[in-house]
Amino acid sequence: MSEILDLAPVIPVVVIEDVATAVPMARALVAGGLPVIEVTLRTPAALESIRRIAAEVPDAVIGAGTILVPGDAAKAVAAGSRFLVSPGSTPSLIDAMGASGVPFLPGVATASEVLGLYERGLREMKFFPAEAAGGVPYLKALGGPLPGVRFCPTGGIRRETACDYLALPNVGCVGGTWLTPADALATGDYARIEKLAGEAAALQLP
Repeated sequence: MSEILDLAPVIPVVVIEDVATAVPMARALVAGGLPVIEVTLRTPAALESIRRIAAEVPDAVIGAGTILVPGDAAKAVAAGSRFLVSPGSTPSLIDAMGASGVPFLPGVATASEVLGLYERGLREMKFFPAEAAGGVPYLKALGGPLPGVRFCPTGGIRRETACDYLALPNVGCVGGTWLTPADALATGDYARIEKLAGEAAALQLP
C-alpha cells in the first residue's frame, strides 16, 4: 500500500449517486493531478462506477472505500478496484482484504487498534474519523512509540487543515471529501473539480 500513499498528497474520497458522473469526475481528478481515487461503497451506484472508471480512465488508480464486511472486498476487486479501504478493522475483514490480492488500508482510531494490526505485520493504516478521534496531536503522539507506521487520515479534514497532517512524518497522504462537492457533481461542473484537484495536488507543507 505504501506505493499508493506516495502517489499524491490527497486521495479524493467520493460518494457517487449517479453512475453517469463517475467517468468525467475521475478524468477531472486525474487531470488536476490526483490519480488515486477512493469510491465509497455507500450507494447502489458505487460498484458500477468503479467498473466504468477502471475501464475508461486508465490513468486513474481506482479503489473502493467503506469496505464493511468480508464479501465487500471480493465484489470491489471484481469491479476493478486496485486497493481497498475500511473505516474500521475486524479479524475477518482483515483476512478478507488480505486475501483479495490488492493493497488495502484498514481503519483504526485507537492505539490498541494500531497495535492489533501491527502484530499482523501491517504498517499502513487509515486513521478515521481523523478530526473526531484526536486529529494532528493524536497522530503526532502515535509517532513516538510507532515510528514505522504510516497513516492516511480521513474524516473531517479540509483543504485548510490538510497541510497540518501532511507535515507529520507518519502521514503519507490524507483523504478528502472536499474535492468532489455534491453540487458540482449534480451540475456537471467538472472544471471546478479539476481546479480543486489541482489545488490539492499542489499543497505545500507548513
